[in-house]
Amino acid sequence: MNAGHVMTPDVVSVPPDASVGTAAQLMLQKRISGVPVIDERGHLVGILSEGDFLRRAETGTGRRRPRWIEFFMGPGRLADEYVRLSGRKVRDVMTHEVRTVPPDAPLEQVVRLMERHNVKRVPVVDGGKVVGIVTRANLLHAVASFADEIAPLSAADAAIRDRLLAALKDQPWAPVTAIDVTVRNGVVRLAGIITDERQRQALRVAAENIAGVKGVEDNVVWVEPVSGLFAEAPVHL
Repeated sequence: MNAGHVMTPDVVSVPPDASVGTAAQLMLQKRISGVPVIDERGHLVGILSEGDFLRRAETGTGRRRPRWIEFFMGPGRLADEYVRLSGRKVRDVMTHEVRTVPPDAPLEQVVRLMERHNVKRVPVVDGGKVVGIVTRANLLHAVASFADEIAPLSAADAAIRDRLLAALKDQPWAPVTAIDVTVRNGVVRLAGIITDERQRQALRVAAENIAGVKGVEDNVVWVEPVSGLFAEAPVHL
């Protein structure tokens, strides 16, 4: 099954020069949590989601930090935050870096993008044009439609998962509650959040030490607790 099989083809979009208020009203009217931003040439230039409205001057939700932290952040990042907080156009608050897939992309690739980049929707692009969008709701519908065809977790995979979780619970460095472990055909997939990059290697080693493990896929994101800076998992282990 690929992206084209589950995507929503009739995509609701907004232009980059639309007002923030207009875009918010459209999303409420259509009952959607995000929209692609498409310019006059039909090119995808960004995506606007509910998350982009979390920090807004209108609601008084701007970040408040000690001055010393702002000093180390530098004027550039503070200026970016001000634009997102007070900007009146979609182009000011939208997310510019958009992850996309072609219609023939397997759903595994779509899910990897969602997990790795912590996004809820992935535009489907063909020939430079947006032809659809895959959301988490689309994937949920796909699961419901093909529930009887999905192979259950094998006993061997379940045993690997149980042994790994048990091993992690014994380790004081392991963020057990912040890590999601899945196992398919002997391959351990790690997702979630760590606060120290050294935990990444330790998680991999712990998984590799479990009998029956054939490989480890790292989708863990490192987040710095104070500043909120983050780093994604490396493409290659």
